[in-house]
Amino acid sequence: MRYGFAIDQRTCIGCHACTVACKTEHDVPVGQFRTWVKYVDKGEYPSTTREMGVMRCNHCTDAPCVKGCPTQALFIREDGIVDFDNERCIGCKMCMQACPYDAIYIDENTHTAAKCNFCAHRIDNGLEPACVQVCPTQSIWMGDIDDPTSGISKFLSITPVNVRTPEQGTRPNVYYVGADQTVLDPLAAPVDGTYLWANADAQRLETAGDLPGDPVTKARTTLNTAHPRPWGWKVWTYLWTKSISAGSLLLAALLVIMTADRSTLVTTVAPFVTELFLLLTAILLVWDLKRPERFWFLMDPRKINRTSWLAIGGIFLGLTAAVGGLWFLAGAAGVLDIGDYGTAIEWLAWPAVPAAVMVAGYTAFLFGQAEGRDLWQSPVLFWHLQAQAVMVGAGVLLVLATVFQPDDATVTWLAWALVVGVVAHLLITAVEFGGSHSTRNAEVAAHAITHGRYARTFWAGSILLSLVGGAMALGVALGGSIALGVVAGLLVQPALLLHEKVFVKAAQDPPLS
Repeated sequence: MRYGFAIDQRTCIGCHACTVACKTEHDVPVGQFRTWVKYVDKGEYPSTTREMGVMRCNHCTDAPCVKGCPTQALFIREDGIVDFDNERCIGCKMCMQACPYDAIYIDENTHTAAKCNFCAHRIDNGLEPACVQVCPTQSIWMGDIDDPTSGISKFLSITPVNVRTPEQGTRPNVYYVGADQTVLDPLAAPVDGTYLWANADAQRLETAGDLPGDPVTKARTTLNTAHPRPWGWKVWTYLWTKSISAGSLLLAALLVIMTADRSTLVTTVAPFVTELFLLLTAILLVWDLKRPERFWFLMDPRKINRTSWLAIGGIFLGLTAAVGGLWFLAGAAGVLDIGDYGTAIEWLAWPAVPAAVMVAGYTAFLFGQAEGRDLWQSPVLFWHLQAQAVMVGAGVLLVLATVFQPDDATVTWLAWALVVGVVAHLLITAVEFGGSHSTRNAEVAAHAITHGRYARTFWAGSILLSLVGGAMALGVALGGSIALGVVAGLLVQPALLLHEKVFVKAAQDPPLS
């Protein structure tokens, strides 16, 4: 059994009865929508036409929102309806990033995720969804698509249909009949100044110039809903703090394994930096939740979703905190002459390496589940995160080396690590942003970074600061003053922070509906 919708845009009159019925049925807050009607105008006055499309959750057979939700708040029922349980939702907004259709929002009243759920409560009582019941032209069909005797199956069998963004592979169960491609393609019709009866939201106005549009039809969106970026400064700052934490532990572990250095910088300071920035990372992650009091759901085995990399990442953060904490205690005990814990540190260095690698890199898999953000689907992102962790981790340790004064060989080693991290970061950045892209969505986002609204921040901030920092670190590696290392270590911090800022923002700019 698989419930689905078929929306006949040939008979739809754009009356918004479905929108009103949906908002009334579910008490949807003003300004938010589970179902809405999108208008696209084509041509130039007086030869213009208006196309319409009813937008909503597509109740995907392979729903990315379900896979990404860390607490199983979203789930697929046996009848194929993608439903949600707001009592489980922590407001992480992962489902919003995973949805390629802009169908999910954070309810202003409950601060939890919400969307069209096919009026599941009505279905369970033998009733039609509210939108179907009120449609005056019977343009919305619903039923069991797998049942060949159902009305919707018969309708679909004789009628050409389209779906939204089929390239995403989600197998949507909302089918459009007679819908114009400029309505279904969110990049085909940018906003042109204003809507019919309202002002367009700031983000759509800001990003309209990035969209390719259609020069022949001159299609422009004249009515739509607002979809602000779900993730902001807390997320791009979290990427930076996590990189420092992972990089500090990884480099300290490699120094223990590869060299004879057992200085305070390596045995005590580096794991302290790891723990401090892990704490900051956790604070940012919890702070960004819309229901932060529910953060403990991520530690409840009855609620955790083992397919969600947001949940898996929390496990890696906890394991690394344990390894780094034990390492710091062992190093502190040695500093205080409580005992010789050098052997313990040497043992801890081995599990610290994979722990640090996964803390740095799990975000690549998390972003991979954000299927609505094509720029984040980079096949080299895991390795990019490793390079960034080495770059900023080495930078922090070089700055601290002026205080804790390890031997010259360790300073040189850290300087080379920073150089390698910068070079790898710049090369992978060139591949990610300068190479070809598999989708227009990713291409639009990358162009905004390298040539559009983010270009100044990207080139003058991220790239230039990385180059200067790497050059100064090279000077230290070749025998220069450690003062150059301090400057290098400080410069690469804002360089990475600015990189993460444009990477996180630009990926969320291309519209999905």
